[in-house]
Amino acid sequence: METPAIRPLAQHGRLKNANPVASVVRLVAIGLCVLLVSAVSVGAIAFTRVAGELNANKVDIGTGGGSVPTIGAYSGAVNLLLVGSDTRNGQKGHYGDNPGSTLNDVNILIHVSDDHSKATVMSFPRDLYVNVPACADPDHPGRNLQPETDVKINSTLEYGGVGCVRDTVAALTGISVPYAALITFDGVVEMSNAVGGVQVCVAKAINDDYTQLHLSAGSHTLQGPTALKFLRTRHGVGDGSDLTRISSQQVFLSALVRKAKSSATLTDVTKLYGLAKAAANSMVLSSTLANLDTMVSIARAVAPISLDRFVLVQYPTVVSGDGLTPNTTAAKALVDAVKADKTLRLSTKQKGATDGQGSVVQGGSTASPSPAPTPSSSAPSGDTVDLPDTVVGQTAAQQTCSVGNDLGSR
Repeated sequence: METPAIRPLAQHGRLKNANPVASVVRLVAIGLCVLLVSAVSVGAIAFTRVAGELNANKVDIGTGGGSVPTIGAYSGAVNLLLVGSDTRNGQKGHYGDNPGSTLNDVNILIHVSDDHSKATVMSFPRDLYVNVPACADPDHPGRNLQPETDVKINSTLEYGGVGCVRDTVAALTGISVPYAALITFDGVVEMSNAVGGVQVCVAKAINDDYTQLHLSAGSHTLQGPTALKFLRTRHGVGDGSDLTRISSQQVFLSALVRKAKSSATLTDVTKLYGLAKAAANSMVLSSTLANLDTMVSIARAVAPISLDRFVLVQYPTVVSGDGLTPNTTAAKALVDAVKADKTLRLSTKQKGATDGQGSVVQGGSTASPSPAPTPSSSAPSGDTVDLPDTVVGQTAAQQTCSVGNDLGSR
């Protein structure tokens, strides 16, 4: 395959090592999922108060090939893109120097299978080189932006808005994506507070002066600014790369999924309403999603999925210059399995694009990767796909710990 021409990182005013842009990856995904589930549980009066805010904070991205269901009528697969922005504009908190950018450093696609028995959360690294299609110009309705080739995926939000991020992911994967949501730093802080914090495990101490996060080995309950710092830290985990940061963030997400699915959370109406309120105030939803009936319909698809069928993976890549390009063979195997609604089984010896490791199984050695999930005995014959060892991830059922380091010491 011909090697694509690579644009330099500086062309888009990208990140500086001394000021790593936060990733709000996993809290975004489960935060919205919890919001959707809470729509089933919280009283109609409370949600009526939130509905106006949802409607006010929405953006039109087109349907993306999907239809808007009525309440209780959702059928078929669900595809929802969650985008996290590094913007400091309009933020209440102080998150370091303002880089003046609006980069989508978080891009995750949630796929719920047609029969609503399994879900996949696929994370696309911020430095992945992609081709951007002719997106609709958000500032000039009826006009399209020029397509771009071989640009980093985290430039697409600034280039063409949330709709362009959606179109780019859809073009890369061949998956139709009718729903999208955008969240910023303030939103992560608010939602982690609303859920009451998340308990995470740290296998080796994290010391990161860049984000001012210092956590000893052991168990920590994180919320508010500390939760954001944990999700931001890149220098402080694994080998300091965005890829090992994603693995570390899966520690947070898997713990949050487990908490969200516990009866203590789903029956706490005050907490659920707080999540809904926080999301309404801090997230921009596509017009296809900013509707309570739609949320309830999707919630009914997400809520019953068991932890071992909730699989979190990185889109497989290889290092190329100052960024990453798709590992085409592994990516095709992963995407084809997701599109076919197969049960995914991860390799017991995973190896990502770099040699670093951002997480390990709780109580396990940092020298060995997380074991593969075992498909449920109820899975039909031929339903399971063994993924290549270059697909890195875990299930929400696995209790993992972040692997810290001292690379962030200054």
